Amino acid sequence: MEALRFNEAGLIPAVAQDWLDGAVLMVAWMNREAIERTLTSSEVHYWSRSRQELWHKGATSGHIQQLKGLRYDCDADVLLLSIEQRGDVACHTGARSCFYEEGSAPTPGGSMALPPPADICTELMRVIEGRRDVPEPGSYTNTLLEGGDNRILKKIGEESAEFVMACKDDNAEEIAGEAADLLFHLQVALAHHGVSWRQVQQVLARRRGAPRRG
Repeated sequence: MEALRFNEAGLIPAVAQDWLDGAVLMVAWMNREAIERTLTSSEVHYWSRSRQELWHKGATSGHIQQLKGLRYDCDADVLLLSIEQRGDVACHTGARSCFYEEGSAPTPGGSMALPPPADICTELMRVIEGRRDVPEPGSYTNTLLEGGDNRILKKIGEESAEFVMACKDDNAEEIAGEAADLLFHLQVALAHHGVSWRQVQQVLARRRGAPRRG
C-alpha cells in the first residue's frame, strides 16, 4: 500500500480487466479502504466520487467482481485488476464493458452493445460465430459449417497432419502458420457444436490451478 501514489483526494484509478480474454471492462476509483476491502474479501470494492462512499461492485445487481490478481503500473499511480465478472456484465447499462462506443453519436449500451476488444483468438471466434448466425455468401467458414462434422473434422485431420510435418521440418514460420490453421478449424468445430471459446479458456484456467499430476 505504501508504494502506491494516491492523488490529492486520496484516490487512485483502477482498470478492471477480464481474467480470461484480457478485455478492459471498466475504470473506477479506489481509496485505501477500497483496496483493503478488496484484498481481504477477494471481491472488488471501489470509491464512488458522486456518492462519496465505498462501493461494493455488484452488491445490488449481483454482478460482483471476483479478484484474480492486482498489479500497479511503473509510476505506481494506476491499478490493474484482473477480475472474474459475475454475469459477464460490468457496465450499469447492462453491457459487458463500459467501453462500447466508437462513433460520434452516443448509444444506449446494454446487452447488444459492441463487445470490448479482446485477444485475437476471442476476436476470431466472434467472427466465426457471426458467420454461423448470419451466413455470408462465398464465405469459407460458411462452407465448412454447411458441410457439418464430415467436412469440418476432415479439415482438422488434414491440418493436424500438416502441423505435425511442419514441426518435423523444424520451420518456425511454417509451424506458426499451420498452428493458426489448426486453431481456426478447431474454432469452427466449436462453433458448429455450440461450444464457446470462453468455455475452453475456463477449462484451461482451471487446469492451470489444478494440482500437478504424478
